[in-house]
Amino acid sequence: MNLCNCWRICVVAGVCLALAHAVVWADGPPAAQENLRAQHKETPDDQPARQADILEQLADVPHEELATTKTSPAPLLAPLTPPFIVWGGFESVQVNVDANGNNIPNDAANEPSIAVDPTDPDKMAIGWRQFDTINNNFRQAGWGYSQDGGWSWTFPGVLTPGTFRSDPVLDSDTDGNFYYYSLDGSMCCQFFISDDGGQSWSAPIWAYGGDKEWFGIDRTGGIGQGNIYTTWNERYRCTTGDFTRSTDGGHTFPQSMSLPGDPFWGTFAVGPQGEVYISSANMRVIKSTNAQDPHASPAFNVVGVVNLGGDISMGEGPNPGGLLGQVWIRADHSSGPSRGHLYVLASVDPPGADPMDVMISRSTNGGATWEAPVRVNDDPPGTNTWQWFGTMSVAPSGRIDAIWNDTRNGGGNYRLSELYYASSTDGGKTWSKNIAVSPQFDSHVGWPRQNKLGDYYDMVSDDSGADVAYAATFNNEQDIYYLRIQLGCTGNETIKKAKCKQKHGVNKMTVRLKGGIEGDSFTVELSSGQKKEGSLNSKGKGKGKFRDLPSGGGTATATWGCGAEDVKDYACP
Repeated sequence: MNLCNCWRICVVAGVCLALAHAVVWADGPPAAQENLRAQHKETPDDQPARQADILEQLADVPHEELATTKTSPAPLLAPLTPPFIVWGGFESVQVNVDANGNNIPNDAANEPSIAVDPTDPDKMAIGWRQFDTINNNFRQAGWGYSQDGGWSWTFPGVLTPGTFRSDPVLDSDTDGNFYYYSLDGSMCCQFFISDDGGQSWSAPIWAYGGDKEWFGIDRTGGIGQGNIYTTWNERYRCTTGDFTRSTDGGHTFPQSMSLPGDPFWGTFAVGPQGEVYISSANMRVIKSTNAQDPHASPAFNVVGVVNLGGDISMGEGPNPGGLLGQVWIRADHSSGPSRGHLYVLASVDPPGADPMDVMISRSTNGGATWEAPVRVNDDPPGTNTWQWFGTMSVAPSGRIDAIWNDTRNGGGNYRLSELYYASSTDGGKTWSKNIAVSPQFDSHVGWPRQNKLGDYYDMVSDDSGADVAYAATFNNEQDIYYLRIQLGCTGNETIKKAKCKQKHGVNKMTVRLKGGIEGDSFTVELSSGQKKEGSLNSKGKGKGKFRDLPSGGGTATATWGCGAEDVKDYACP
């Protein structure tokens, strides 16, 4: 097997990035794992510059070299108008906007992460990689905050302006404090803390670190309450080791230590008893039962290996310069029989022609053994479609939510994706019908001299839905969007039209519905006793057709499966 198909992309500054598509096995070969983990490294290739400075520099570049800097091809889709993007009853709101709530032209933003205040869910913050111009890949730590449940966003600017920053990760503790973990150009990381819902942030706090860092917070109420655990790719770091923790709310971090199992590109889960789990792109799961104890030296071991039925990959298809997703691990904190169960989800390349699926596996014994993987996406197996950036969160009730980018409606073109959603209420064994929660977008446009849409999305679940932070190119630029996936009704379900007409002596009427969620059932019943049933389409719309209606007035009553109801009067000739 050819383990590495490499190519080069050269930029004006003369910096060449070697990118590779690689595969990884759960237990080896080690060389293949090392090859994969070495492919991703955040580097400050370009220095900060004003738009005018960049244009002046490009004017002096020979045409042949200039062509290599324009990595983004011509868009395939007509632009949509932000900041509000509505699709099938779901409304995405642009986050990286100006003071008037409008799009900022010619910038780029990707790789979002979200924090939600558990004491007041209307307060939330999203961080991202901010590129002030698409002609320069110098990025900074952008952030926005909302005080009204995501209906409007304020983008104050960037943390430590003029500093190269990347790989933003956000989360919140049980008191509603927000934490922003950020990688700088020296391959070191700092924390920023906000106690006002993300409106302002502390000075940077030294936290060791390295490339592709992540962190988790203990919210169990046990002896580890408020602990912050961090890890990163040990291949690219500013210190020895790949793990540290804070036991004082993120204000100090002791010298880092090395973890067993060589983890990279993974995430954290804290179990109901305060046990700490780390996932990895090599599919190992690492566990500690004593890291929660502030007086103990953390001890970790590789507790199990997950089989997701495919390989992690990067640098191809819809995201040619980045990851196709990372490995998510989450723990069930519900009070039912699934309490303590672990779930690992990722976008993987399965055997055969199908390039990518979202797969999940479950452990019911603390990560020691893992069940056979389950396919989350419900398109026909073996199709040439990409389900990439698979992302997972678990609600307090134990419901598992998943989102991903999906090319199934792209006509075979991997550039055209929609954001999809599905959920499971039985521990990942079965999944709801997949629904598109965004319009189509072209993932190859808006590149800021980096040919990728970042490396990940993020989401936080509660018992009534999920808060999602994602990047998309609806206006043919890379921007950050917030989406609330509200389970049940959207609140916008209405009868759009119920008008009776006579044709060839027969009274006919089509009752049209809008504002629902794709796949929801509906029933339309007339006062004459006639009834029609159906399911809403991908735009959240439905219709019931009637004929042979009696003359005179009548009432159409529509009920949706989620419980919504609407009534509209009509009159027939």
